[in-house]
Order: sequence, then C-alpha cells, then structure tokens
Amino acid sequence: MNVTDTVEIKNGTGIRRKRRLWLKIIGGIFGALVLFAGIVFIVNVISKGVEKKKIEPYGQYVAVDGKQMNVFIQGSGEQTIVLLPGQGTPSPVLDFKLLIDELSPDYRVVAVEPFGYGLSDKTEKARTTENIVSEIHEAVQQLGIDRYILMGHSITGLYGVTYVNSYPDEVLAFAGIDSSVPNQPGMDVKLPLKSMQFLQQSGLMRLLQKVSGDPYAGLDYDEHTKEQVRLITNQVGSNATLMDELKHLGSNFKNAELLTYPQELPVLLFVQSNNEQNKQWVPLHEAQVKQSAQGLMILMEGSHYLHHTKYKEIAAEFKAYMKKIQPFE
Repeated sequence: MNVTDTVEIKNGTGIRRKRRLWLKIIGGIFGALVLFAGIVFIVNVISKGVEKKKIEPYGQYVAVDGKQMNVFIQGSGEQTIVLLPGQGTPSPVLDFKLLIDELSPDYRVVAVEPFGYGLSDKTEKARTTENIVSEIHEAVQQLGIDRYILMGHSITGLYGVTYVNSYPDEVLAFAGIDSSVPNQPGMDVKLPLKSMQFLQQSGLMRLLQKVSGDPYAGLDYDEHTKEQVRLITNQVGSNATLMDELKHLGSNFKNAELLTYPQELPVLLFVQSNNEQNKQWVPLHEAQVKQSAQGLMILMEGSHYLHHTKYKEIAAEFKAYMKKIQPFE
C-alpha cells in the first residue's frame, strides 16, 4: 500500500466521521424540536381544560337553527341597538364592553355573538353571508325585537348591507365602526387556513400570543375583563366555524360587491382616517354614505378597532346623529 492509498483511506474515514457527526447533530436538533412541539401541544391541551372552567358566563342563550347562540342585553332605552362583531373577534360582548357601557344609559343594547364566536355554539353550516345573516335575524326574532338600529364593526359592513336589504321594515338605521365595504379591493386573497389551524391546534398560537404581549394593554378595560378575553381567545381561536367563515370571505365579498344601502336608510359610518394599508379606505366610505339620503361619515384617528379607544366619541356622535335624523315612523 503506497502513501496515496493511505491518504485516501484516512480521508474517507474522516468524511464518514464528519457525516456521522452531522447526522447526530441534525438528529439531535430534530429530536429537540419534536420534544418541544410535544410539550407545547400537551401544555395547550391541559391549559385549555383548566381555562375553560375559569370562563364566567355572560348574557343568555337563544335557540337558533337547533343550536345555542349567546346574546348580551344591557340598558332599557326605548330604542334598541343590535351590535355585531368584526370577523374573528373571540368575545364580541367583552370586546364591546366599553362601548356598551357608554350606549346603554340611553339605549337597549343587544350584543350578538354569532356561531363560532364567544360563548355561542359552533356550526357546520357553510359560513355564507346568507346563512350568517339569517341566523342573526333568527336570534333577534327569538328575543321579540322587531324594530332596531343595526351597528357593527369591520365585517359587519359586508353582512350588514345584505341584512338591511333583506329586512328593510325592521332596521331603523345602520352604524358602522370602521366597517367593511362590499367592493373594497384585495378580498380575493387566498388565506393560509391550514397553517392557521395548525398553529392553534398545536399550541404554537398560545405561545406566540404569550410572547407578543397583551393586545388590550394600555386600554380602559379592567384586568378581569382582559383575563376573561384571554381565556375565551384560547378556547375559540381558529375553530372550524371561524375558519369556514374565512374560507367564504372572498366569495361573500364577490357576491355583495354591487349591493348598496337603501336610500331612505340613515347610515352613519365611523371611519379610520389613518389607514396606511388601503389609501382608498376613506373614499370608499365616502361613496357609501352618499347612497343614503341621511348618510354621514365621521373620521377618527386610531386602530381598526376604533371602539377600543374612541368608544366615548363614538357613543356621543351616534347619539347626536340619532337626534338629527328624521323621526322614525
């Protein structure tokens, strides 16, 4: 055996040793990731069971389509406001708490938690606009309410325009809180629904929420309310009903893009003035209020969740608007 052969053998042995070392390192990293994922999953399952017992019921249940839908009623005013949430809001009632407290001295406020939200049941029925609107209407009927003002945040702008056209003899006025516009651009995007469900079911979403901080920090919600929202968020987030609503988001917008508010319906829109992602946000709402003979747009600087910080202003402006418009028949 010559020197060259000896060197080749040593080199081959060295390469195999390095390969085995790298395989051990990669195997170790993979094993650590599997262990970490397993711990996160188990902690999530155990935590959800413990947290579910800590959730304090609120509101009352009404029977809708053979299931239970949660509604919360506060105030005893002559006129009723039916309050609807933005898409994916875990606990609509608690999220609207500050605004409800401001409105309820003068109005009866009925906050509805659609299926999949808050304390309401989930449903396997497709989350089309028609089904969602029909279910909310059935809940309102179960409460014996036949004339009311429809108010809501974000996605309510999409569902609301269908609602007021479906039940024109019931809805007295519409008030949107940075509400969606049926013809707004970019709503045909494909969302990573499976990834979102994986994050929730694996427990990684809980971990991300833990390290990202409290979204209600610095707001006027009391600590007990914030804790209850956190508990409900961990139970509700990315459930199958909400995921199906997101699945139908593009088609729901597409089907409603030509819908407008009835001219005789009073329409009040509170609109975020500083929406940097959509430069057409204000013009889109300007066009909407012109559909109503008594339309009014009020610009407010803040986040998309205007009612988190501008709840006093929203309530005051809403009350002033309701006094100005023509009396209801």
